[in-house]
Amino acid sequence: MRARFRLFLLILFMAGFTPVPAAADVAPVAPAITPLWTAPLGGDLAVTRPFDPPPGPFSAGHRGVDLGGTPWWPVLAAGDGVVVFAGTVAGRPVVSIDHADGLRTTYEPVDPSVAAGQRVTRGSPIGTLIGGHGGCPREACLHWGLRRGEGYLDPMTLLRPPQVRLLPMG
Repeated sequence: MRARFRLFLLILFMAGFTPVPAAADVAPVAPAITPLWTAPLGGDLAVTRPFDPPPGPFSAGHRGVDLGGTPWWPVLAAGDGVVVFAGTVAGRPVVSIDHADGLRTTYEPVDPSVAAGQRVTRGSPIGTLIGGHGGCPREACLHWGLRRGEGYLDPMTLLRPPQVRLLPMG
């Protein structure tokens, strides 16, 4: 039983919890958590079209999310990484950034202010949003995509806090 209690305390310590004295004048302080990711557009996010993964690699689907914005708003790097592409694909201006753990984020339509090979940090401007994204109910929408290898993922998961689950022992 003591071993389980020690393990529990170790898990709490590793999660950033520290013991607080029992004095009445001491208030507990939550540990500061620095996010690894940020939204690519400032302000409140308005998802105008959600992620709709295709059933197969060549099937129709929506391989990202569309976020409502305003033309010429700054578009921000969602996380630290290296720009691997900043140019035009099928007539649309696109920026792609490689991140740790094999993740790649894509942003379009964006008039890039970065170039391939350039290192970017979370929240740094990578260009400005251009209007005219097909199917967008607003003046402008940013299509934000996320991949790991060849698999497409919902980029909104980057903005959700991680969930910690304790599993029973034995």
